[in-house]
Amino acid sequence: MTRLYDSFHPNLYKVYLDIDRGSKIITGQTKISGLAKSTQIAVNQKFLKVSDVLVDDKRVPFTSDDEEEIISLELPQTGKTTLTIDYTAPLTDSMMGIYPSYYQVDGQKKQLIGTQFETTAARQAFPCVDEPEAKANFDLTIKFDEKPGETVIANMPEIEVNDGVHYFDRTVKMSTYLIAFAFGEMESKFTTTKSGVKIGVFSTKAHDRKELDFPLDIAKRSIEFYEDFYQTPYPLPHSWQLALPDFSAGAMENWGLVTYREAYLVLDPDNTSLEKKELVATVIAHELAHQWFGDLVTMKWWDDLWLNESFANMMEYVAVDALEPDWHIWELFQTSEASAALQRDATDGVQSVHVQVEKPAEIDSIFDSAIVYAKGSRMLVMVRSLIGDDALRKGLKAYFEAHHYGNASGSDLWDALGQAAGIDLAKIMNTWLEQPGYPVVKASVVDGKLILSQQQFFIGEGKDQGRSWQIPLNGNYDVVPQIMADREIVLGDYNELRQQAGAPFRLNVGNESHFIVKYDEALLNDILDNSDTLDPISQLQLLQDLRLLAEGRQISYSSVVPLLGRFANSKSNVVNAALYQVAGNLKKFVASDSAEESDLRKLFDKLSTEQVKRLGWTPKYDESIDDQLTRPYVLNAALYAKNKDSITEAHSLFESNKENLVALPADIRVYVLANEVQNYSSFELLTKLFNDYTQTSDGSYKSDISVALPMTPNKELLAKIVDQYENSEVIKPQDLRAWYRGVLANDNGQQLAWDWIRNDWQWLEDTVGGDMEFSTFITVTSGIFKTSQRLDEFKKFFEPKINTPGLTREIQMDTKVIESRVSLIEDEKEAVNQAVRLFVFNN
Repeated sequence: MTRLYDSFHPNLYKVYLDIDRGSKIITGQTKISGLAKSTQIAVNQKFLKVSDVLVDDKRVPFTSDDEEEIISLELPQTGKTTLTIDYTAPLTDSMMGIYPSYYQVDGQKKQLIGTQFETTAARQAFPCVDEPEAKANFDLTIKFDEKPGETVIANMPEIEVNDGVHYFDRTVKMSTYLIAFAFGEMESKFTTTKSGVKIGVFSTKAHDRKELDFPLDIAKRSIEFYEDFYQTPYPLPHSWQLALPDFSAGAMENWGLVTYREAYLVLDPDNTSLEKKELVATVIAHELAHQWFGDLVTMKWWDDLWLNESFANMMEYVAVDALEPDWHIWELFQTSEASAALQRDATDGVQSVHVQVEKPAEIDSIFDSAIVYAKGSRMLVMVRSLIGDDALRKGLKAYFEAHHYGNASGSDLWDALGQAAGIDLAKIMNTWLEQPGYPVVKASVVDGKLILSQQQFFIGEGKDQGRSWQIPLNGNYDVVPQIMADREIVLGDYNELRQQAGAPFRLNVGNESHFIVKYDEALLNDILDNSDTLDPISQLQLLQDLRLLAEGRQISYSSVVPLLGRFANSKSNVVNAALYQVAGNLKKFVASDSAEESDLRKLFDKLSTEQVKRLGWTPKYDESIDDQLTRPYVLNAALYAKNKDSITEAHSLFESNKENLVALPADIRVYVLANEVQNYSSFELLTKLFNDYTQTSDGSYKSDISVALPMTPNKELLAKIVDQYENSEVIKPQDLRAWYRGVLANDNGQQLAWDWIRNDWQWLEDTVGGDMEFSTFITVTSGIFKTSQRLDEFKKFFEPKINTPGLTREIQMDTKVIESRVSLIEDEKEAVNQAVRLFVFNN
């Protein structure tokens, strides 16, 4: 496909914007100086009403094509040229382009203007060659209906204000999608790094100043860490972090002005869970990793999006592990990224990490968090493990030196890292980058020989296309090669190897490579007999691989149930994460309020009772990080079990804090609220929680309410919740998916939520259709449905939409997800429920 950059290379933009919040109109003039390679050129525009186009100060005819999102014109000659384009544009409410964020301070409605230009929304703000490779310098000038006490910030420092017009310093060479600015009333705090970079955190004045302290500290230390790790200075004078009340993504790495959802940046230092601190720290570290990986060096085209996202996703853990070593943040990587990647990547039809895209809707659709972020980062963790940190840092330094202020492709990265490590990295990594899916490695003893074989692993129907991978095996026996490149390898006489090693045979030690292992019965029993000698990550991996093998129909789910008891009293949060993921998956095999569900609740009670006694409901001073992170798993299990003591304890905590629920300890607040909603539901409670939800500026408390309220068993109250879905004064569009999923997951509300999305799909598309999270409404639906009736309804509704740009792959994959779940339940329900009964009886 031809790109606009092929015919016109911009090198300097002079962007003037006059923004009127009252009329919601932007009046703009953009001057683009550049090199015309052809006399026929075009620049991008979307929703712009262009009044005039000048070429070297002479008015020329032009045509606007709204479908292709371009302005086309003919030049008198090729070579250096300057375009001047006058236009108007709307301030949108779609959270893309230039848009208002709405919030309240002391009951008074206010707004903060911000931007979101990734992937292709810079063209909604000013005409441009809106392609990553079209890097240029930008002079940004902003005028707005300014009121006293308002602040305006952008990628670069402000250098002058003249007659209410704000002039910003010229940017370094950068891609259009990274331009950002914001204005309105703001709270702010500042510090400076060792190297002199000014760090600032900004929010609305709905937030207390102390809520900026934690992110300010993390941002400062992250920049300092990356300057050292990358051995490349941060190239701008400042790094601003801005919390926007309305924001479609989680955060966005605009160079010098990173934007965030409020819940991912500001936090109350006096009442915040460790989980929330970890979330905020990893999001900040992710975005600041991008200031080099994505901003300084940018992918040439969106097919190499993984170059930006996979790397930043790995580096957030590398950075936070260095900044807060006591957190053991790589454990979070195991329970979130690894788990998500393995689940998603096992469905036939999944995209590969590197994927061809052209049109804007296709580009938005490739931001699959489980693949481009989670699998991609797992892939890079494999690289780091293979080559070591010294080679990684040396290679990255060379990569930045070769491509700074420019663009790169995946092969450029493999070349730089491979040269630093002295290995052909591309040969190994392209098997992971270019192919979807991952292998299951089967370890078997056949005729006394230990044999390994690889084959693609599927959950649900999958067409085996004979793919193979170069697998870093990380075995615990010396005879295991570093890389398994063949389909099958023979390691030698098993009894001799077992005797020499003095330990059960294991692969993927550390769970850092993107594959799972299926041990034959004898090898598995050897591991299980010695499971108490395994470290927590290895225990997590054992449960994780067995769960996936059961999902993939390679073993029976019923065989996993008896194993749960041996891990139930683990003090490791990662083991509990894996344990309750398996236990939670058993819920799909039972019908609501059935005898089978009653047995399953008893199983949950047996798993959690001792742990709840040990940990208690309220956090203790100076308890271990593992205890802090384990408590949520066991409290949630106790509530599902309908444990009377836990219900009473949670109700008591609610009663003693009911005048100020936000003051409940943040670690347990969601469980206290969930218990109240599930067991003491009333219209008064719903009203109180909705009022708190709309009035609080605490993102963590808002999130807790959005999880708890949809759990009510009362259908009338559920209907009232669904009635608020389209009321943005109560539920912002950015938060709607969580509310939708909550009601859909509640058997008493599923029909209400499902009817709503089918009846109001057009409203949903109009409201969040330009947003890369739009397709995830389909994903969360497929994550809940488990009956053949719901499968038929899902297909009937979504199959006519299968050719909608950006939705095709999601609809195809999610249909398979539901099909495989329905088939699994039908085949295994009886055996699983029998295993649960035996567990309850025997334990």
